[in-house]
Amino acid sequence: MAQEIKTNARTSSEQPHLALEMSTRTTPPLDSRAVKRDLFSASLGSVLCCYVGQPLDTIKVRMQTNPAEYSGIASTIRTMLGREGITAFWKGAVPTAGGMMLENGMAFGVNEGLKRAFAIGDEQQASSDVPPDLVKPFLLGGFTGCCSALVLLPSEVIKAKTQVVVGQSSSTQVIRQMIQKQGLKSLMVGLDAQLARDSSFYAFFFGGYEVFKYGFRTFTPSMPDELNYFLSGGFAGMLGWALAMPFDVPKTNVQSSWNTKVVGSYLPQMSTLYRERGFLAFYSGLAPTLARAFPANAALFLGVEMGKRVFDYTF
Repeated sequence: MAQEIKTNARTSSEQPHLALEMSTRTTPPLDSRAVKRDLFSASLGSVLCCYVGQPLDTIKVRMQTNPAEYSGIASTIRTMLGREGITAFWKGAVPTAGGMMLENGMAFGVNEGLKRAFAIGDEQQASSDVPPDLVKPFLLGGFTGCCSALVLLPSEVIKAKTQVVVGQSSSTQVIRQMIQKQGLKSLMVGLDAQLARDSSFYAFFFGGYEVFKYGFRTFTPSMPDELNYFLSGGFAGMLGWALAMPFDVPKTNVQSSWNTKVVGSYLPQMSTLYRERGFLAFYSGLAPTLARAFPANAALFLGVEMGKRVFDYTF
């Protein structure tokens, strides 16, 4: 009898975990409602991320492409304000917002679909009793980055060229000039650079987010979920950018140039950077990037998580 009671108690205590596992396994990766939920929440988070982080991203691009003139954050801000006014900090924001919606729609859509396929669901991550898988989220993030790079590339090229133009210039004018100089292939220059940057970034972006989120739930269980999402997203963004920065600097230089190839300009640009400016050149613009990474990605993940709640409540 004692053995039976013990067995029943153990079965009862295991039921929540079994229910979590079943709930993640019974949702197909391409479930229609789940995919719509992913896209809706990613779009909301993207808009917040873009307008929070665009000013520091513009500063980063100026510092990466013209370090002689834009040598520090404070001096770059003063120079841009004096020459172009405050709106210069949001140059390229419209294509960036559109690109972010496509990028994050792809990134979060693919990543969430992969998590459902491999049974890494929100229910499991929400429990501090279930430690996160420390390998899968990083691997799935790397694959996600390769997919999102293909969607993001055209807007990244337009943004990079727009941000380095001194004076008044619209994204429409930049696109027109791109087509005139190189044709439609101008929208795809630096494909190899984009793949290298995004695969490395998203591996640590999504993997880091799950680790930070679990850590806060474990060591600060009284923390509200909203604050957890905000902090975890911010720190994951900083981690991703810190490790992907050496791939980002040559990518920016390749895509902001008006005479580069779709594939083949990336490695020569890395060699040129190292030869002319040394190893530290690959971390040019790191300070504004990290300063931007926290608020922008904190806003992104908070928007995504809140978007899921709004979707569930509405539909």
